[in-house]
Amino acid sequence: MTAKQVVLAEYLRARRSALKPEDVGLPSDPQRRVQGLRREEVAERAGISLEYYVRIEQGQNHRISEQVLDALARALDLDESGRSYLYRLALPSPFDSRPARPDHEVSELLRSMLDQWAGTAAVIFDRNQDLLFVNTLAAALSPGYVVPGNNYVEMMFGTPAENRSNERWRDTASDTVAALRFHADPDDPRLQQLVATLTPDPDFHAMWAAHEARPFSSGLAPNFVEGYGWVELPFQVLDVPDGLFMNVIVCEPDSPAGFAIEHLLARLRAPDEFDESHAPQPEAGAAATAEPSAAAR
Repeated sequence: MTAKQVVLAEYLRARRSALKPEDVGLPSDPQRRVQGLRREEVAERAGISLEYYVRIEQGQNHRISEQVLDALARALDLDESGRSYLYRLALPSPFDSRPARPDHEVSELLRSMLDQWAGTAAVIFDRNQDLLFVNTLAAALSPGYVVPGNNYVEMMFGTPAENRSNERWRDTASDTVAALRFHADPDDPRLQQLVATLTPDPDFHAMWAAHEARPFSSGLAPNFVEGYGWVELPFQVLDVPDGLFMNVIVCEPDSPAGFAIEHLLARLRAPDEFDESHAPQPEAGAAATAEPSAAAR
């Protein structure tokens, strides 16, 4: 049994357990012993035999048609991300035939382009969230943190347990784990190494076991800017060639995030002449008040 077949079986069981009978129009039963739906209920909703569904959930079926996958996605009430993830697990993937890409291979053209973005922070990372390239502004935003060779997931769970009670940290960590599951290849030894390293962490273990799968997207990430303070930085993740991803900080000029970036740029342009009293500042009341709850992606 391949790693993908194992993960597919785990994913189906997790999604089945996460559904309540009333979520799919079935009567609620206080005496119910099974958490979530029963196998026969999923099979009936999908219009396939119980025996066939059991084989799929046990990883014993090597060929599943798109018609059956579509029926299972409906039966398990999967959203678009979940449906896409189900298809990637069950059907042949480009990862299966693509030659192995050398580690840390980012084209010179892409490196040059990001280096020219003097006023835009940008990072290139792979599907396992290993950082491959960081431009000057991105490195200055998180010195010693956002550097090539580090891994977003490992850094997220490097946060001490006593600092994880904030709901914002949990939301960001959950999104990070869900993106790792969605994008990474289950057969990739690097993914397996990451999961093995992080599984002793109870928060990671619980989030990974939930089998949530969502792609990289956009959002706000609290970040401490030296000499300025905490600010929420808007980020957008984009696909780039060779199966890599680019994270870009995109700020409105007159926003707290925009003022923070201008403040940092002024320090970078003339560090020996920088005068804090003349640094760009937001109008009164516009400063960010974000707590140090999570690291910027």
